[in-house]
Amino acid sequence: MKFEKPYSLESFCSIFHLEYVGDPNHVLCGINEIHMVESGDIVFVDHPKYYQKALQSAATTIIIDKEVEFPEGKALIINDKPFDTFNRITRHFMSSGSPNDPMKQSIDESASIYPNVRIGNNVRIGKKVVLYPGVVIMDNVTLEDEVIIGANTVIGHYAFYFKKKPEGYDRMHTCGGVLIESGVEIGALCSIDAGVTGITRIGKGTKIDNQVQIGHDTQIGEDCLFAAGVGIAGCVKIANNVIFWGQVGCASGVHVGDGVTVLAQSGISKDLETGKTYFGSPCGEVKEKFKELAALRMLPQFIKGDK
Repeated sequence: MKFEKPYSLESFCSIFHLEYVGDPNHVLCGINEIHMVESGDIVFVDHPKYYQKALQSAATTIIIDKEVEFPEGKALIINDKPFDTFNRITRHFMSSGSPNDPMKQSIDESASIYPNVRIGNNVRIGKKVVLYPGVVIMDNVTLEDEVIIGANTVIGHYAFYFKKKPEGYDRMHTCGGVLIESGVEIGALCSIDAGVTGITRIGKGTKIDNQVQIGHDTQIGEDCLFAAGVGIAGCVKIANNVIFWGQVGCASGVHVGDGVTVLAQSGISKDLETGKTYFGSPCGEVKEKFKELAALRMLPQFIKGDK
């Protein structure tokens, strides 16, 4: 999430009555969660285990629960509840108008929108888009030309991102959005979550079957194919021409290379190399996994032979 204008560290912290360490003229341009940060962004961290990850990230301002050493060119905002402060900041900038301005809605006259479709604020719908009955397009979504979305699919639902507190789970405020590029087709009963502070993207020409879930901030390339029941967690990066067959599950933070195929009911827990076919849970290269299955089928004979 980028601010409408840059702020100095001093002026920014005066708005929220926050303490800071660093150059008062240090510039703040936006706020993002750790997977999406860029130079000029604010990020939060509230556990010593992740201090260095935040301090060494592209973010140049870190909301943190105590003063620590930090790299040159960066600054700290000190608060005993960094998560809550992060939410307070994003809510403040969301409530100030853009990007939730209800006047910012653009729907091309060639779009076909069936009954019982709900379209939120700050939505852009391109040429020859088709939205079937029951589709929900939430705030901050862009559908480029010739996108087709099946019945009862939800685009831009809030991110599944929670912090465990003594009183229960507290949700991180979602202020990001979704970009569906041209020629994408999405089946019925799918869910594509908005980015927490950035954009979840589905690349040009990708085809998605029914009942597929795609998590927040995930980046999917061009001409991918996902069969029914695929579940992709948040902050996954998938390159072009990737195929996931039915009920493939993918953990968060994984990178999948160009031209990868993952066979049905496989579980992805680590990065996958370009151009290979994978199977199993956790998945591995298909030839090795099939050898393992063949060996397992022979195991009862070995056991019987021992007797």
